[in-house]
Amino acid sequence: MIQVTVNGKDRELDGPMSLLEFLEENHISPQLIAIAHNGVVLHKNEYGIISIKEGDSLEIVRMVGGG
Repeated sequence: MIQVTVNGKDRELDGPMSLLEFLEENHISPQLIAIAHNGVVLHKNEYGIISIKEGDSLEIVRMVGGG
């Protein structure tokens, strides 16, 4: 088990995993969000490369349409 912070809340994960695996497990569509990993905004092509580890911080923002 590892401890991470997601949108300011502590979360416990089974272990290290790719960011894309985390999104899939949480039913989050990668096309509709932006992510900062440890304070760095990521490009969508990095989601499968980045590994979430103990102590990491994620900020996940959903895109909202409107006018």
